[in-house]
Amino acid sequence: MKWIVIVAAVLVGVPALMALVGMLLPRDHVAGASVVVRQPVDRVWAVVRDIGAMPQWWPELRSSERTAGPEGWEHWKQVSRGGAMTIGVESEEPPRRLVTRIESPPGAPFGGSWTYDIAAVPEGSRVTVTEHGWIANPLFRFLSRFVFGYYRTQESYLRALGRKFGETVQPVRVAGGS
Repeated sequence: MKWIVIVAAVLVGVPALMALVGMLLPRDHVAGASVVVRQPVDRVWAVVRDIGAMPQWWPELRSSERTAGPEGWEHWKQVSRGGAMTIGVESEEPPRRLVTRIESPPGAPFGGSWTYDIAAVPEGSRVTVTEHGWIANPLFRFLSRFVFGYYRTQESYLRALGRKFGETVQPVRVAGGS
């Protein structure tokens, strides 16, 4: 009987502690990562901007289909390992910057934007992806901060982008989070 009480206390206590710590964490975060690829800016822009082709070279994304959407934005329904979401192209400055935003309905568990910056450097192009995100649920906030990390998805995207160009790249963290 004693062991049942201990197991029950752990099963309730650990998630409660995680949620409590999550409540103390900020809802919003900024995390960015950067790589250099040996490609000209225009070539990198063409790949980054072709949102529909992303599943062909980024294994985390299963599909990316253009859909109709409000406000005149370009909308994409994307399905990843974690589920489906709709993103909109908020702004672009070819061939240097693209900003996409998750279209989060009221009550959504998370949301935010990704800013893709492409800059010419002597070696080719520096590609930086910066996430300005938010996580509503304190338990998920805890898990994102201490288990999954804020940078995981950007780093995965940038490694896959390097592979798309036949290069092995190692992302460097450049902003916020940990």
